[in-house]
Amino acid sequence: MDRIRIVGGNQLNGVIPISGAKNAALPLMIAALLTDETLILDNVPRLADVALLQRILGNHGVDIMSAGKRPGDHEYQGQTLHISAANIIDTTAPYELVSKMRASFWVIAPLIARCREAKVSLPGGCAIGTRPVDLLIMALDKLGAKLAIDAGYVVASAPDGLTGAGIDFPKVTVSGTHVAMMAASLARGTTVITNAAREPEIADVADCLNKMGARISGAGTSRIVIEGVKKLHGARHQVLPDRIETGTYAMAVAMTGGDVLLTGARPELLQAALDVLIEAGTTITPTNEGIRVARNGAGISPVDVATAPFPGFPTDLQAQLMALMTRAKGTSHLTETIFENRFMHVQELARFGARIQLDGETATIEGIDKLRGAPVMATDLRASVSLVIAALAAEGETMVNRVYHLDRGFERLEDKLSACGATIERISG
Repeated sequence: MDRIRIVGGNQLNGVIPISGAKNAALPLMIAALLTDETLILDNVPRLADVALLQRILGNHGVDIMSAGKRPGDHEYQGQTLHISAANIIDTTAPYELVSKMRASFWVIAPLIARCREAKVSLPGGCAIGTRPVDLLIMALDKLGAKLAIDAGYVVASAPDGLTGAGIDFPKVTVSGTHVAMMAASLARGTTVITNAAREPEIADVADCLNKMGARISGAGTSRIVIEGVKKLHGARHQVLPDRIETGTYAMAVAMTGGDVLLTGARPELLQAALDVLIEAGTTITPTNEGIRVARNGAGISPVDVATAPFPGFPTDLQAQLMALMTRAKGTSHLTETIFENRFMHVQELARFGARIQLDGETATIEGIDKLRGAPVMATDLRASVSLVIAALAAEGETMVNRVYHLDRGFERLEDKLSACGATIERISG
């Protein structure tokens, strides 16, 4: 099993290209099931989760071709996928595939919308709380699907097709909004989603669906209106840049000092996180090419932050910010409001010497002058990269084990960091 070895203490200086957003690429790939024509997606990141979803879609009879590099492409350019779901041969998504990635459960929406039936295993995925699918099932029920749970599978049917309806989510749900939006695109009549998630990835998927012939307005706000159409067609769409990867590298620069240009990054996608970094003493400068992040010799200032749905501070950057605050000059407080059980990185950060106390959903971090390298273990996708951030500033050597979690969400992380001066290498086997 691969490990990553890091020797800390180097500033980061140079350029890091930002990849396409995983959290947009996955639902965009699933949206290809809504049409029998080819959907072409550009800037798709090369990630383990993307490869797994290709296998899952292949199980339904979807053909996916990955275009090779073109003249002038740089080494981190995202791949172009040609996705053709002309003939869906199987409307069952089996446990052995869905259990490996929660987002694959979302295939239930296009399958029932287009094929009028689906049998999808209840999901597995990250070990951060229950993250139930009840709101997704509620949305499909409102659209007229008949649903039952049988031996760990959600069995859904809509023999006469789906019908537009009002869907009022009791709490903000990204997955529920994706599922409702996809299913409603092919429903008869108008669907209004209220208390919809406002994440940029929702708007990106809506943009792609509209290119395919859907009639969606209001995506990116809390009220989305979808006028159903009979059929969607093929289209070409570029995946937006990954705001979580952007924030992660920005925090790595804040942690180590230095000056890095994050090319392709868009500040409006993560303004809340950038504001926190500025408060912590980092200089953030938007440019025509992306976002420039710098921290001079001044120390890191402590912050108090609570995670919140977009446009608030993202839960997917909470672990990275905690790593940064371990070296702040003072005491910080981080409150996690989105997912329970999302503090598994605390005990691993403690191995570096970090002083962190937990009280329910709030972590109190007492900053210290020096972290010391240690063997650590990744527990989930975002927690694993917080260990990398800590290791970059720690004295001595750190070995990060179980890095397959990292490969699910970060494209060639060690290459991007080493190009900016980090001493970091992957050890295979």
